[in-house]
Amino acid sequence: MFSNPEQNVAQLGLQEGMIVADFGAGIGLYSKFAGKKVGDSGKVYAVEVQKDLVKKLEDEIRIWRASNITVIWGDIEKINGTKITDASVDVVIVSNVLFQCEDKLGLIDEIKRILKSTGKVLLVDWSESFGGMGPSIDHVVNQDQATELFSKRGFKFEKNIVVSDHHYGIIFIHE
Repeated sequence: MFSNPEQNVAQLGLQEGMIVADFGAGIGLYSKFAGKKVGDSGKVYAVEVQKDLVKKLEDEIRIWRASNITVIWGDIEKINGTKITDASVDVVIVSNVLFQCEDKLGLIDEIKRILKSTGKVLLVDWSESFGGMGPSIDHVVNQDQATELFSKRGFKFEKNIVVSDHHYGIIFIHE
């Protein structure tokens, strides 16, 4: 029923040495699995706005002994809100975040700012609202709406990935 971060990261094609940003990292599962894929020569920025989750994530990273993950308390909806250098990231992961954003174009602009040319975005989000799980129906951003938002900002659809019955997954390329 729910999305599997390890399976989703596996479909991204991450390589040793890549730089990844996990926007809205939450408890850090995407960061954890991305960190394993990019190895010691790679880097993962786990960006989270909620201070209580930042602290929890920092504790988890110590337990995982993941020296290649850096937690950033930052605002993913504002230009420079992540504090990540321009054009320095190979892949941005945005999972179960788009539906929550007040400034969706601000989010996409921050992604675009930090991505290298031809960098990729993995977007995973709810495809529906069901049985009290997930977002309310008026907050769901369906796959077509998400594709339109990213296209408006110069991203090109690369492919869909298999996620779950109630989520969709899209990989976009920065052009």
